[in-house]
Amino acid sequence: ETLRFSPMAETSKASIPGTPTRVSSIGATVPERIMHRLRQIYTDPDTGLVKIALLAKIPLLAPREKITVLLIGNHSAGKSSFINWYIEEHIQSVGVAMETAGITFVTSGKKRETLMGLATMELHPHFRSLADHCKPEFIATEISTSKRKKFPMITFVDTPGLVDGDMKYAFDVDRSIQWLAGEADLILVFFDPMGQALCRRTLDVVESLKQPATGAKVHLYLSKADEITLEKDRHRVLMQVTQNLCKRPALNQYGFDLGTIFLPKEDALADGELNQIGEVCQLFEKTISMSVQNTLNALEADCQRVAAALRTQVAEAKTVRARRKRQVAGFTTAILAMLTIFAFGALHFSALVLGAVPQLPLVELLVAAPDALDLQTCLILTVVPLLGLLLVTQLWPRAAALSDTQIHTSEKYLKHIDKVLEERKELYAEYLGDAIAKAT
Repeated sequence: ETLRFSPMAETSKASIPGTPTRVSSIGATVPERIMHRLRQIYTDPDTGLVKIALLAKIPLLAPREKITVLLIGNHSAGKSSFINWYIEEHIQSVGVAMETAGITFVTSGKKRETLMGLATMELHPHFRSLADHCKPEFIATEISTSKRKKFPMITFVDTPGLVDGDMKYAFDVDRSIQWLAGEADLILVFFDPMGQALCRRTLDVVESLKQPATGAKVHLYLSKADEITLEKDRHRVLMQVTQNLCKRPALNQYGFDLGTIFLPKEDALADGELNQIGEVCQLFEKTISMSVQNTLNALEADCQRVAAALRTQVAEAKTVRARRKRQVAGFTTAILAMLTIFAFGALHFSALVLGAVPQLPLVELLVAAPDALDLQTCLILTVVPLLGLLLVTQLWPRAAALSDTQIHTSEKYLKHIDKVLEERKELYAEYLGDAIAKAT
């Protein structure tokens, strides 16, 4: 998988479109700063949208700051070498044996570091379910300090080379790649023209990815195109690969393009139209731009969804409290009435049975009644109020959905969400201003 690689060649950068980038006052590009701020809005420990969404009982994940580029292809197709060239650092080993190869995330950071499976899952929470298909010991992250090209806004995912035959991998490579494809923003498929471009396993995986959910993200490239020295041989390889791809129903249904790329030599400007690696870099820039726009749009939608849920909770809590006040007044009146009936029955029972009755106006009224009540009637007058009290206990209104403190907190969060929406407008204006500046 070894390709010619000049990590610090300035001429290589000259062939990459869009290298000049507007930088903000803190040293990061405008898209970097915006994506970083958007993630802070979601993850702030005190007023983060994720925390507020929990109060609103809405599951919410913070957006990723970087796009994810998944690289797949047959063994020795140049995936690792492409990553090394792009970040201008030899971070990925090339020519690794398929039996021991795993899935490697390559991302930018402040310190050169290697993280293993569980640490990788903590760093990339969106990819935790990958462990259902790939053993954690075969998942790793390489953190590079490189700031070349657009690498600070890209996470590469390097996968094991695919080969035909009875090759036994340590985990389910096909299922892992299919799962990763659903999470990736871009999927680059590399075909090696020197003998393995027609690898059936690679073609099977490509066909499985060319579906409505992932098909638009898939881009096919014939790598190492410069190793085919004769024009007629290059056309022959392209025709062979194209014919085999056309035999796949899914690829025929959605269509495909097959570009040719190779790592630029020192005389990169002389590579001509054959090398489309510059277009790959432009594709990264376009995907980053779309990611910024999508995240800004998602922020507005998430704010509106969370705010609507909070307003509903607060309104329901206030309605419950108002209804409770009315019920308390009604229940209090009912209890007083039943206590009066109970006293009436008790005193009447005393007058008829015990004869020891306090000389009260109510007692005199009872004694003077024309027809004395019997014992059964007195018992009814005693039991009915007791049953009424039991019924009142069961029907007593429960506490409101939110406490006073929770209602106050929700109203505070609603005001904060309004401020976030205003900040979103400012971030969008900054992003559009940067885009216009680049265009001019």
